Amino acid sequence: MTISMYQASVPVFARGLANLKNVLSKGAAHAAARKIDESVFLNARLYPDMFPLTRQVHIATDFARGTVARLAGGEPPKWEDNETTFAELIARVERALEAVKAMTPAQVDGSEARTVTRPVRGEPKTFTGINYLLQYALPNFYFHCTTAYGILRGSGVEIGKSDFIGALD
Repeated sequence: MTISMYQASVPVFARGLANLKNVLSKGAAHAAARKIDESVFLNARLYPDMFPLTRQVHIATDFARGTVARLAGGEPPKWEDNETTFAELIARVERALEAVKAMTPAQVDGSEARTVTRPVRGEPKTFTGINYLLQYALPNFYFHCTTAYGILRGSGVEIGKSDFIGALD
């Protein structure tokens, strides 16, 4: 049995985004229940030289929607990074989820050898589609989702591994 580029990307990003939305929703509920200003969580970082929660979500959503667009031979539209509330971050995740789910197998499959050039540490880096997905995009997506989860968990939000992974099919 083989796995297609569509199967390795769209459902994987969709699941990760749905789980990220759930984690952010629990963060919002935690802040509201304890009457903590949301900005405390949205500006929180794991370490001073790391991005805050809002930027982690921006990057995760950009990787998900950008990767599938590039595998399909296009470029994603630019989005402003101006969210300042949990509700706005959740809406951004929902928009990214819609963009990812809008891709069809016909658009993404066969992109294994497609050339994708992206800036990496300020320099252009050229990948094949399969290497872009498996060695660059998915690791980055999961890094930023994990970091967002870690920020909220470290801030006391009652979330666990099952929230990050989601329900098993």
